[in-house]
Amino acid sequence: MQHTDACDDCVVTYLCNREPDDAVIIELSDLRAMRMLADAGLVPELKHRAQ
Repeated sequence: MQHTDACDDCVVTYLCNREPDDAVIIELSDLRAMRMLADAGLVPELKHRAQ
């Protein structure tokens, strides 16, 4: 689906196309949602976690 409308708002596209020095900020509410999805087995477990 690369280079289609479906890819325009994809987070992977955003991360790959950003400038190397641009910060990626994830809000706490988004992180909580990602953890809930992972805990329910709906998405892979997050690989990078705070210790």
